Amino acid sequence: MKKLHENIQDKYFRQFVKPGFESIGKGSYAIKPWHIELFGSPIKGGKYVNFIAAPDKKIRLTVWTDLPDTKGIELGDYVLVCPGVRISSATSVSIGNNCMLASGVYITDADWHEIYDRSKSIGKTRPVSIGDNVWLGDSVIVCKGVTIGKNAIIGAGSVVVSDIPENTIAGGNPARIIKELDPDKKIITRGDWYSNPGKLIEGFDILQKDLLLGNTTLGWIKSLFFPSNSD
Repeated sequence: MKKLHENIQDKYFRQFVKPGFESIGKGSYAIKPWHIELFGSPIKGGKYVNFIAAPDKKIRLTVWTDLPDTKGIELGDYVLVCPGVRISSATSVSIGNNCMLASGVYITDADWHEIYDRSKSIGKTRPVSIGDNVWLGDSVIVCKGVTIGKNAIIGAGSVVVSDIPENTIAGGNPARIIKELDPDKKIITRGDWYSNPGKLIEGFDILQKDLLLGNTTLGWIKSLFFPSNSD
């Protein structure tokens, strides 16, 4: 049953989500892909991009512009996109390799209205650039014109309105540098984790078989209709 559910998710992602990308690399997949919404173009993804959506926290990637030659949204290789992530672009939102976007992250490159003439739907817009290996914590907001350097970490709930240098930890509203990362310590990335995809998938299969040991289809149906604290 577990494998069947995974196959259904994979088929749905390929049939209904992937066509919304101008391009997306091999190995990309989604958990609950029916809660992913793509609008506009171009939206691009690298290889092994992982989406985790949820019914109460849809993932929304939107390109809405009347500007010529917009670059839209581009996700690098091995990017993790968690539930509730929203990215809105009128010009360019570029996210580097191995980035992790935690639940509820919002990234935008535009104001979406002028201050005085609020009938204008885009307002001021400036590109957003997020470097490789950046980790955006829960509910982080990244505003227009911001560049976040490689390896940076942005603490939960922060509002980023100005550039954050590489190899730093920042937090707050507005986000400010809290500390610098140790340059002598190696950062293990999601790309390292995926260095041997076949072995990684095999390991997941072994783990799932161990976790599901003793489960039955009847027991699963019972847990849906008559749940207990032992399920």
